[in-house]
Amino acid sequence: MTIPVGSLLTAQDLHKAYGPTPALDGAAFSIHPGEVVAVMGPSGSGKSTLLHCLAGIVTPDSGSITYDGRELTAMNDSERSRLRRSEFGFVFQFGQLVPELTCVENVALPMRLNGTPRKEAERAALGWLERLEVDDVRAKRPGEVSGGQGQRVAVARSLVTGPRVVFADEPTGALDSLNGERVMELLTEAARSTNAAVVLVTHEARVAAYSDREIVVRDGKSRDMEHAV
Repeated sequence: MTIPVGSLLTAQDLHKAYGPTPALDGAAFSIHPGEVVAVMGPSGSGKSTLLHCLAGIVTPDSGSITYDGRELTAMNDSERSRLRRSEFGFVFQFGQLVPELTCVENVALPMRLNGTPRKEAERAALGWLERLEVDDVRAKRPGEVSGGQGQRVAVARSLVTGPRVVFADEPTGALDSLNGERVMELLTEAARSTNAAVVLVTHEARVAAYSDREIVVRDGKSRDMEHAV
């Protein structure tokens, strides 16, 4: 694959197997700053494995992943963990908010883990809650808010550290269509306004419609729907 000029995150010839079962079989990927790329495919196609490799959560068996000129696969665990805390943001299907914390504390958590003082972190968190239109639930705990509100809180948490890449794994999978569309509108608007790249894993065409480009993963292989990868 020819790496597009200006790419922030790229992967080439990724292979990953779990026992005898191949999850990735030569997959490739690229994304630019400010771009939203949807990774699509049926269940079990390898799309979530691709996301986990790109995010440094899973190490591929072979292949290359380059982020901002650095080889991700050459980093040790602590280096990848530091990257995930400071330069990557994450949104999962079920939000994965900490139930014991209020919504504003949940959003502030990544900054607190990076050593930011509480007041400063919660001030930044509140700003993102306002931007995602859920500042009215700031003092509530995750169990006291609706699914749509909780997922907006999760999006705010993913953006609070000013990440350069946001990884969204089926971010609307647990929502009805109306709430799902609003979450996608807010996520993509907020990410583009900060020039963050978004890697969006989904099997829904209506969610992928919010992306700039689609990559289809099938049987561990990838196909860029705009230009060959």
